[in-house]
Amino acid sequence: MKNQWIEFIFGKVTVKVSGKGIERFLNVLTRNGLQIWNVKRHGTETITFKMRLKDAKNIRHFARKSECSISFLQRSGVPFLIKRLFKNSGFLIGAGIFLFILMLLSNVIWGIEIKGAKPATEYKIRKELDKMGVKIGKLQFFVDNVEGIQRRLTNNVGDLTWVGVELNGTTYHLQVVEKNEPKKQEQLSPQNLIAKKKAIIVRMNVDYGQKAVDINDHVEPGQLLVSGVIGQDGLKPELVSAQGEIWGETWYKSHVELPFKTNFKVFNGKEKQKYSLSIGKVEIPIWGFGKHGFKEFETERNVHQIHFLKWDLPISYIHKTIREREEFTRTYTNKEAEQNALDLAKKQIKSQLDEDAIIKDEKILHKAFKNGKVILDIHFKIIENIAVGQPISDIQGDS
Repeated sequence: MKNQWIEFIFGKVTVKVSGKGIERFLNVLTRNGLQIWNVKRHGTETITFKMRLKDAKNIRHFARKSECSISFLQRSGVPFLIKRLFKNSGFLIGAGIFLFILMLLSNVIWGIEIKGAKPATEYKIRKELDKMGVKIGKLQFFVDNVEGIQRRLTNNVGDLTWVGVELNGTTYHLQVVEKNEPKKQEQLSPQNLIAKKKAIIVRMNVDYGQKAVDINDHVEPGQLLVSGVIGQDGLKPELVSAQGEIWGETWYKSHVELPFKTNFKVFNGKEKQKYSLSIGKVEIPIWGFGKHGFKEFETERNVHQIHFLKWDLPISYIHKTIREREEFTRTYTNKEAEQNALDLAKKQIKSQLDEDAIIKDEKILHKAFKNGKVILDIHFKIIENIAVGQPISDIQGDS
């Protein structure tokens, strides 16, 4: 079997020999090292056999010294296949160009479908996709992958809670979940408004119900602020859903520690682009050769699967961006550290409050500089809506 493959690679021919001195001719060939096999007799003066292509080039030299005539019946092997390919090169080139164009068109963006978005939100999404280069007619190799598209849309389109991006063939499918700003449902059941925390009342805006407190009153958690029971003496009381905003001054304490030295890792703007093809587990570089020479770096890798019609080929186009980063140490003065610690404390407090709450004032209760840190204990005065609803039941009995 091994010899057959070797003969196929180097080429072989089938030779027909006719004449009276056939046996002498065969002996001459074997004595001169020419290998022949599959010798078959066809009558008394004709035989056929197979031999190597390189030996066939010398056979006529020996045939001239004999009384035999030779002819070549069949040629096979790689050298003859290559010759046929060159002979039909026009057809092969055309077929190759056709397949290349077909594969190229299979990796072009031909459709973008967006589901679950209102017309205004869909317009914002398509506008953001245009900025990213995700548009019909663009090659998929030159746009971000689906994870990157999903991340950028979520970050840059404020109306989105979530967006799922999927690439099916040549079409991007986007499933959108919008931010729903729920309208405050009208409270149909009777309720009071009570205080959710200790405070001093600074402002009141009552829409429905009977006020139970006034400005500058000190209230405790659970204390009645606005009653949902309305009525005058001698009349049957009416139960309503108390509505309104009761703004009070509340108090919070915060403890924060901040080091004087902080280490950051930042990109310095230097980067190198590398492009390659991945075939199976083998990655073949096509651009961006050599080492990047960065000591500290971060690699962003975008992988684009290559498609042919509806099939995913085991070939991927890979774009790597290697960015150099440096470690930067920031050292604060006592004053800067104190201010940064105060800003950090404000952010922590705001994260615990409603969006409409306001920091009225802050006061540092304790300050210390030790062990390379600034340590602050801070008292905050906050203005916030302290009213929460509490259902009430029907009043029993009539007066």
